[in-house]
Amino acid sequence: MVFKNTASLNRRNLLRAGAAAGVSSLAMPEVSWAQSEKTVKIGNIDPRTGTYAALGGNQIRGATMAVDEINKKGGILGRPVQLLVEDSQGLPGPAVSKAQKLVNQDKVNFLMGSVSSAVSGSLSQFANQHDLVFVDSGGHADAITGKKCTWNTFRTCSTTWMLTAGDFEPLFKKFGKKWFFITPDYAFGHALYTDYVAQLTKAGGTALGNALAPLGTTDFSSYLIQARAAKPDVLICLQAGDDLVNLLKQTVQFGMNTQMTVAGAMQEMEVLEALPPAALLGWWTFEWYWNQPNVPHVADFVKAYKSRYNNKVPTARSWFGYATAHALALAANQAKSLDALKVVRALEGLELPPEVALQPGKCYYRAQDHQMIANMFPGYVPKDASYPNLFDVSQTIPGGDIAKSPEEAGCKMAYPS
Repeated sequence: MVFKNTASLNRRNLLRAGAAAGVSSLAMPEVSWAQSEKTVKIGNIDPRTGTYAALGGNQIRGATMAVDEINKKGGILGRPVQLLVEDSQGLPGPAVSKAQKLVNQDKVNFLMGSVSSAVSGSLSQFANQHDLVFVDSGGHADAITGKKCTWNTFRTCSTTWMLTAGDFEPLFKKFGKKWFFITPDYAFGHALYTDYVAQLTKAGGTALGNALAPLGTTDFSSYLIQARAAKPDVLICLQAGDDLVNLLKQTVQFGMNTQMTVAGAMQEMEVLEALPPAALLGWWTFEWYWNQPNVPHVADFVKAYKSRYNNKVPTARSWFGYATAHALALAANQAKSLDALKVVRALEGLELPPEVALQPGKCYYRAQDHQMIANMFPGYVPKDASYPNLFDVSQTIPGGDIAKSPEEAGCKMAYPS
């Protein structure tokens, strides 16, 4: 989504531009912007094509909804907010090229987005080179807020450690000690595997093998043959997006779901929606779930999202985009500035209000490493699963109970002088 010469757009022009772009209206009828108001620009880099397109699409939808709400309430510093969306294709190279365009041509004030951890790492480095605030919406690898943390990068989604710790105990106690892994061969998969194995080894279990599959794999037969030969108690599937859809379909075709427990660290509504009924199975961790009875504001959010997006319930990815855009606005308004360091200081320790957190307890960006501390929702896919009731949450685990400390994660923050 690109806007030209936006410094003096009036409210009518802003509305016309937003409608033409089809991503986000820039103002709501309740607010009247002065002609001289310069827009605050958020660059949103997410996959709209490729393996993670469905995940990126919902992050964009959540962010778009948030931006409209922000503008309805007066924008950022009394100025209209503009969401500029670019397609990362789920790959670091295109993502950085799009970031360069957003910074050099579009003059964005903030960057957000990403699904792939490899993309998130590259965008974090890029943002650091340009002294720009970047909030990683959905790339999970531990290092982003761990050993490779930077003063200007924050993360809304959880770490891979939190994902694996979310369901490790029930998997180990219920289903057995011998596990085999099928792992996407890049940063996200490697981090998940390392984290699970650390917990498995400590508990006295055994990793029987680890089959590394390239991102975008469509035929998992050779990896499933390896897994069957190992005879594990648990088959751990660490893929995401379309890759996990293909893997679970083929796992059922091979009949392996009758021979071992199928499980993994992260499951998402986008994947479950894309599966045939026979492949709806397994034990997983969700990072946010639409059905949270008695949690304030969740039902209202779900209703508004469904009304806006063709009766679809919001997903964890929707919440990532929604919470991230709101957090940037809250921090800038609190800082009364768009200066990167001032916004960073406001983000550090920022607690999301209940109508944005949309889950129990306290959700906040930890000051020491900029990691969001929220909840994990481990559970399983029920036998009678049908949309939108595709997952049963067995418990809600506060992220602070399982997250590594900043020191354990290896974050050593350095700020500009």
